[in-house]
Amino acid sequence: MPDTDPTSETPSPLRPQVPAADQTLRILAHLTRQRGPVPAASIAAALGLPRSTVYHLLATLHAHQFVVHLPEERRWGLGIAAFELAGGYARQEPLARVGRPVLAELVDRVHESAHLAVMHGRDVLYIVEERAPRRPALVTDVGVRLPAHLTATGRAMLAALPREQVRAVYPHASAFSDRTGRGPTRPGELRELLREARARGFAVEDGEVTLGLRSVGVAVRDHAGWPAAAIALTWPDDSTRDPVELARSVAVAAAELERRIGGSRRE
Repeated sequence: MPDTDPTSETPSPLRPQVPAADQTLRILAHLTRQRGPVPAASIAAALGLPRSTVYHLLATLHAHQFVVHLPEERRWGLGIAAFELAGGYARQEPLARVGRPVLAELVDRVHESAHLAVMHGRDVLYIVEERAPRRPALVTDVGVRLPAHLTATGRAMLAALPREQVRAVYPHASAFSDRTGRGPTRPGELRELLREARARGFAVEDGEVTLGLRSVGVAVRDHAGWPAAAIALTWPDDSTRDPVELARSVAVAAAELERRIGGSRRE
């Protein structure tokens, strides 16, 4: 039977004939399955590659922002350009096509507007919006990008990432933008928001994107446990709706979308 496992060391007649490209893709595939950044030596051992080859390929990937290097820890993790690939996937719409009926059912059930977003660098990119009847207009139209640290969808995805990865994306105060005068402005403030999101199991946003509107968001994980997207509900802040109850409905929708894309939720 042909070898279709990109990390297998078994010789195969289908093995690509461009070793450097094959090894580079295997390194990226290996990093996507890790819970956090890992040492180069462990990458070499796991893939059966010479350490010198791994270091050279990591240096090239780092130059193109596909990986980040944490020198104090001597570890490597996925970089911003890797998330750009996810954005490209989103633009081709397979995730949007799968997610649209899930969001439509969610809106029918809770009667609040919902949206689906993916990470795009430090932003979230909205790929589906389902607006509930007689609810306020939102800025989260399909194709809109907003700062991830200000949105419920972005915070849900950032909370699902390793802490080292978040530090690499938000290294200092200049990485933080502002819309309404609310929201984190420093790495420490974002870390606290994400800690609270992990503890609750969902992220919240209150007027950071649009004054007068609140949101709750839950990450949608892929087969490796990484945040492929996030679903959020948005409602007026003068409503009596219970955020925890709405978050439970979002979590059900996120679990269903994970099932449809072949993901698996991690505790």
